[in-house]
Amino acid sequence: MTSDSVQQDMFTVLHGQPAPVVTRWSYAANDPFAVTLAVRTRHDRWVEWLVARDLVVEALSGPSGEGDVRMSPHIVQGYDIVQIEIHSHDGHAVLEVDRDLLGQFVEATTDLVALGDEWTRMDLDGEIAKITQSCAE
Repeated sequence: MTSDSVQQDMFTVLHGQPAPVVTRWSYAANDPFAVTLAVRTRHDRWVEWLVARDLVVEALSGPSGEGDVRMSPHIVQGYDIVQIEIHSHDGHAVLEVDRDLLGQFVEATTDLVALGDEWTRMDLDGEIAKITQSCAE
């Protein structure tokens, strides 16, 4: 990772499974609105979801998200966690991650780009050029 990005691996409980799975949370200042959540599968493959950073921030204090990814804080058997529900056409999974660890990741992202300053880091002209170039192909 560069000085304009942050990445953190965390053990995560897949609801109903005895062994934890590894999740990788990534954030890059050049894509300031998004967080990549990757889950390592049994075959050492990574399955990724791109989620709004705001969704992750809000999940630390209350329910957030609509649609395919929803997050909410919970106390489960004395553990302070954030529950992550992921829905896709292939199925549905519920993950549980330590709220303090997720909070540390969020804090690291805000050290790179403060909440509310995301627009100052966007190259809007560059993004429009990418979209128009891909449409022209």
